Amino acid sequence: NFCADEKLGVDPPFFPAPVPQEDQTDLVQIVTSGPDYPRPSIMLSYFSAINDAKKSIYLTSPYFIPNESIFNAIKAAAFSGKDVRLLLPSRSDSAFVDAASRFYIQELLECGVKIYLYQKGFIHAKTIAIDDTISIVGTANMDLRSFELNFEINAMVYSKRVNKELTDVFLKDIEGSKMISLEEWSKRSKVQKFVDALARILAPLL
Repeated sequence: NFCADEKLGVDPPFFPAPVPQEDQTDLVQIVTSGPDYPRPSIMLSYFSAINDAKKSIYLTSPYFIPNESIFNAIKAAAFSGKDVRLLLPSRSDSAFVDAASRFYIQELLECGVKIYLYQKGFIHAKTIAIDDTISIVGTANMDLRSFELNFEINAMVYSKRVNKELTDVFLKDIEGSKMISLEEWSKRSKVQKFVDALARILAPLL
């Protein structure tokens, strides 16, 4: 509809009849964003969910370039003693994005965030499991493009059943990952740190 000259509507060729699902009573809230949407709704939903966490935050993202609000919310959660874990790809499909993502790692480690780099390929899941009740799954990365520019859609699921499934997958994925230690990360060369900082400056353009 954003690109077409006429309103496309909800027609069977684009939206076939839904497949019947097993009977469940889980509550789902759909959150969208895009260049035609006036508010950064997906970013705000992430921010609210992270701030509302009571015990744990398990976050998976293939691209991690958070804005200041999300970055501070994650640090505050870790500072307050919550179990905050972040799963990122060891290497994505963009070396430049990887460098920008690495810029945030040391400060998060210093705050107590546990960070894992996935070793079995390019992990492309975009999920968050909050405590044992809230799950977020969708198309949005944890980056500025998904917050402001791209057409994205997330489902916020309020369900202990779904949260447990998502948490189990997260814990399985970190078995195939390398956990980063602050001591190890601090030993990176000045050249590596400079490249990461330079990429971070250009991050709003990514």
